[in-house]
Amino acid sequence: MAIELTDSNFDELVLKSDKPFVVDCWAEWCGPCRLVGPLVEEIGEEYKDKALVGKVDVDSNPGIASRFGIRNIPTILYFRNGEIADKQVGAVPKANLVSKLEALL
Repeated sequence: MAIELTDSNFDELVLKSDKPFVVDCWAEWCGPCRLVGPLVEEIGEEYKDKALVGKVDVDSNPGIASRFGIRNIPTILYFRNGEIADKQVGAVPKANLVSKLEALL
């Protein structure tokens, strides 16, 4: 299950993580986000020992969206050692998301 990220817990959970962290930036009204969301959840289960996965509702947490320049959703951010290591914008197949994560492991 993906961790619910907010403006208040983001730095503590994501930037200080010792594991790679996949962050799904989404919104309730976003159709493509509903396609990607379950894929991100699956990746979270499959990689639970190697990486962490979280979701942030950009409408409820505008600080994160502003801070990382999220202008289109869904956007998947890949963090390693507190830095953005990669990013995916738009709905893509699960294999694309997994390959970006694999590159960080």
